[in-house]
Amino acid sequence: MTAIDLDRIDRKLLRLLQSDGRRSNQDLADQASISPATCHRRVQRLVEAGAIAGFRASVQPAAVALGTLVMVGVVLDRSTPDSFAAFEGAVLQVKEVLDCHLVAGDFDYLLKIRVRDIADFNALHGARLLTLPGVRQTRTFFVMKEVKENAPLDF
Repeated sequence: MTAIDLDRIDRKLLRLLQSDGRRSNQDLADQASISPATCHRRVQRLVEAGAIAGFRASVQPAAVALGTLVMVGVVLDRSTPDSFAAFEGAVLQVKEVLDCHLVAGDFDYLLKIRVRDIADFNALHGARLLTLPGVRQTRTFFVMKEVKENAPLDF
C-alpha cells in the first residue's frame, strides 16, 4: 500500500474516527466543518483508498477471560523464504496469536498472544507454538502491565 494524499479535512476525519469509530456522519461533518454529504463521500473515498482498513469494536480482554498478555520471540531453524512462508501460514491458524511480526534482531518473529492465564499459555506453548514449522527456540515475556496499547496514529 502506498501513501495517499491527505488534506487537512481528511486528516481531521481520520483522527476523529480513530478516537471513536462509532461517530455518526452528522457528528463527523460538524467536527470537520463540512456538510454531511461531503463527509460521507470523503469517508467512502478514504475507505476505498485503503486509508481506513475497517471498523470494529475494541473488546476489553479481561471481560472475555483473556486477561493475560504474552509476547513471544521466535527463532526459526532456517532463514529461507520457504521456512518463513511455512511458519507464517501455520501461525495464521493459531487463534490466540493476535499479532505476528517478522523482525530484525535476536528473533525472527515476535508474537503477541492473549490467553486466560499462565496455565493456558503453558498448554498453548507445548501443544501449538513449539510445533509450528521450523521453530528452533522461543523466548517468552509475560506482560506485567499494559502501559500503552493500540494508540491512534499521529499524522
